[in-house]
Amino acid sequence: MARILQVVEVDEPVEQRKPGAVASAASAALGACEAVFLPGDPPREGRVAFWRADGGRLPDCDVEPEELTVVRPHGNGVRRRSVTAVLLAVAQAVPVLTRARAMVQSGNTSASAVLWGAGALLALQLAARGRLLPGLSAAGFDAWRLGPLDGDDVRRIRELAAAMPPQARAVPLPGSSPVALPAAEPLLRAFLDAVADGLPRSPAARHLTAHPAFAARIPVPIPEQREWAAEVAAGMDAGVRVSLRLEEDSNAGDGSWDGEDYGDSGGAGPEFRAVVQLHSLADPTLVVDAGELWAGDAAAPEQFGARTRIDALLALRRGAKAWPPLSRLLAAAAPDVLQLADDELLDLLGEAAERLAVAGIQVHLPKGLAKELTATGLLEPPRRKKTLSDLETFLSSGQLLEFRWQLALGGEPLTEEEMDRLVEAHRPVVRLRDQWVVVDQALVGKVRKQGGRELSAIDALGAALTGEVEIDGTSVPVTAGGALEQLRARIAEPEAGPEAGTDAASVTTGQPAMLAATLRDYQLRGLAWLDRMTSLGLGCCLADDMGLGKTITLISLHLRRHERAAHGPTLVVCPTSLLGNWEREVQRFAPGIAVRRFHGPGRTLDDLAPNAFVLTTYGTLRRDAARLAGTAVPWGLLVADEAQHVKNPYSDTARALRTVPAAGRIALTGTPVENNLSELWALLDWTTPGLLGTLTAFRDRYARAVEADGDQETAHRLARLVRPFLLRRRKLDPGIAPELPPKTETDQPVSLTKEQASLYEALVRESLAAIGEADGMARRGLVMKLLTGLKQVCNHPAQYLKEKNAKLVGRSGKLELLDELLDAIVAEDGSVLVFTQYVEMGRLLEQHLAARGMAAQFLHGGTPVKQREEMVDRFQRGERQVFLLSLKAAGTGLNLTRAGHVIHFDRWWNPAVEDQATDRAYRIGQTQPVQVHRLIAEGTVEDRIAEMLKQKKGLADAVLSHGEAALTELSDAELAELVTMRHNTTPWSTARQSTTRGGRK
Repeated sequence: MARILQVVEVDEPVEQRKPGAVASAASAALGACEAVFLPGDPPREGRVAFWRADGGRLPDCDVEPEELTVVRPHGNGVRRRSVTAVLLAVAQAVPVLTRARAMVQSGNTSASAVLWGAGALLALQLAARGRLLPGLSAAGFDAWRLGPLDGDDVRRIRELAAAMPPQARAVPLPGSSPVALPAAEPLLRAFLDAVADGLPRSPAARHLTAHPAFAARIPVPIPEQREWAAEVAAGMDAGVRVSLRLEEDSNAGDGSWDGEDYGDSGGAGPEFRAVVQLHSLADPTLVVDAGELWAGDAAAPEQFGARTRIDALLALRRGAKAWPPLSRLLAAAAPDVLQLADDELLDLLGEAAERLAVAGIQVHLPKGLAKELTATGLLEPPRRKKTLSDLETFLSSGQLLEFRWQLALGGEPLTEEEMDRLVEAHRPVVRLRDQWVVVDQALVGKVRKQGGRELSAIDALGAALTGEVEIDGTSVPVTAGGALEQLRARIAEPEAGPEAGTDAASVTTGQPAMLAATLRDYQLRGLAWLDRMTSLGLGCCLADDMGLGKTITLISLHLRRHERAAHGPTLVVCPTSLLGNWEREVQRFAPGIAVRRFHGPGRTLDDLAPNAFVLTTYGTLRRDAARLAGTAVPWGLLVADEAQHVKNPYSDTARALRTVPAAGRIALTGTPVENNLSELWALLDWTTPGLLGTLTAFRDRYARAVEADGDQETAHRLARLVRPFLLRRRKLDPGIAPELPPKTETDQPVSLTKEQASLYEALVRESLAAIGEADGMARRGLVMKLLTGLKQVCNHPAQYLKEKNAKLVGRSGKLELLDELLDAIVAEDGSVLVFTQYVEMGRLLEQHLAARGMAAQFLHGGTPVKQREEMVDRFQRGERQVFLLSLKAAGTGLNLTRAGHVIHFDRWWNPAVEDQATDRAYRIGQTQPVQVHRLIAEGTVEDRIAEMLKQKKGLADAVLSHGEAALTELSDAELAELVTMRHNTTPWSTARQSTTRGGRK
């Protein structure tokens, strides 16, 4: 019966285990009230009433109070009195009562609540010992009861009943005159049964009783089981209790067998028997063998009554229904000993003992019989591959690891000789180490069949990480040995520090000397992890939140690897909108390292420096995979940025990516899983092929169980396997949040599309010609018109051309980058403000996002005040994640602290105005770091103005003060220099990212 209790604790849903749990504060207050038990039928339907003797207010515990009649002292006698009470089901009341008992020293509990708390604890203790028997209630419902009880149990119940205060049974018996209270001991026993009746309500209970009703919580009428219930009751009331004692049958041999005579024939070895024992309920210390009592040899036969033989036969009859071999005893003149066949012995050592316990018959095992024989798999490299450095080579060598079974007795591994003895035996019990060992022949058969199996290195590593391996469709616990265990320990915790005794070259700490920046602590930990994994020949995925510095961490890894040795160039594959950002970040943080774009016409890989960065796009990868795969200098690292682009393993992009060889593969993404776990498989099967098996096997073993069934055990096993290969940090993680500035501002460069570039150059050419022929106000007007037109072209051709219902996708670099940013932000469950100074552009963005299925709202100057307030409230409540805003209409006066990101789609060219807009999110009340993104078209007037604003030189001072109006005073030459498009852009000479702390930059 103990097994039933364990199933209740582990397998049953919490909402069923703790129905209507009382809040902590209300629970403490109820403990100070008087408590009385009101029996029910079946017992679990009973309730506990809590009432105040002083008439005070009852605590609020979400239960409607009821009127209750209690008996109260009155003068020299008593009288009935109506009180208001809170009535709780027994399952709800038990935690309240046990808490009251635990707080008795505080003086804030009532004596009656403490008494019933002690009763609840006694019931739980008896149930934990397996003292549970099924039966029927008076009304014919399924009901579990406590029993059989020994003498000590009865003594404890009687002592507790004797201590029951009158308040604990203050509800009078119905119709009693004069007034009478229920007797203490029967009321206490009814309460104990009520507590016990609710415990074994689990699927296991239906296999241990005569009816599935005993596993249900809802009462089930089963009057047809009345005869069976009567037998159970008779067993509880009998003067004797029956048990079975297993022992070696010395009459079957000379008793000297030591296990070495076991051969394949299985003819030699011990025989076992079950001896019937009788226990006196009047004196639980009195136990005799049934054979002695029948023969008159018992020491105290007078302690067993005249009904002993009948009671014993009834008990054996009940037992025979639970375990049929006992029926052989019923035919014997003196049922005393049952000779056991091998299969019967195994059954008694397993589930049969549990079924007999339900029938009231305990099975006692010999002291020397051990059941702790366990089998696990052991993984070790071939004996010639024992050191860690050998294993690092071994992982990429294609060699196999050895799998073999390891049997253990009581946690101690068996020797080869002992294992051979078990494998050769054909009996259920073997003598080992001076004790009997129960042998699972099915397990031994597996050991015999699967000895010497081999696994690939990556399969063995996965098994070492999860602690199990699949053998013939069955999961087997496994441990790693030797160098494989050293490797598992090294990579199991991604952010763990260097281990003592490991190769110093592979765990270099600190940042690379050539890095022109200072890494934060969490970035240093990420760098160490990337370095460790790639040094071991393992791929990985850095899945930090957007804005935590994945790019600079990867650049640092490139520098770190080349500080130690030449590893070949690094190839970065990214969306087209991120090419410029990568180029500038490399030039900013790794000055002196060659960086080349493999994109556009005339792209080449000739004369590639061995430590260079090569940047390409996913589109170029699809077209030129063969060229990228066949470089003269092998790739040291292959990096997939925004790796969610290859989450579909069957896409042309993913297939092309897999054809490019590299010493190390790294995926960068803020959203490793967007829709389903198959996306995670696609990423990690590219970075570390074979780690998760085939996609079909992964879905069968992990994805379906986790996604469809919410299987937490499977989820934890998958986490153990994936954790070393995927580092996921969030902005609010304890080790990161203190290091993040409240606001991070980043300029995001984007390339113009061909259409944008053509429009831009034509507009510059025609406008400069017209400006050269004008002067005064006309000239200033033309300059402003030019600047406005250029900014509109940089935004989107449809805005400049004033197109209606135009195609938007694929025509704007800014729009493409905006999609990338919004996808990452929304996937991280973030919220974002998108500012534009043009209402027309805002409407185009709203139209575009709606077509993508992304809910957004647009606030502009024409938005009515009431609607404006509703939009703000909707955003602050989290009902919209994307808020489009006109810079002029929404740049001031709004509190939008829900946003953790601010995107300036186009530039106002006055930092003060932009800062005011940013401060809609970055203001008092903001509790999360704010990421500010400014989208800037490369090689355009936007690019030039951004440089000047950062450098604060000459013209920039005027722009800072007067914005775009200052530009109208430029000479023709200065204006031409400002607006003419640069086709071969040069690196930005200053940092494009700044951080703000405490309101100061």
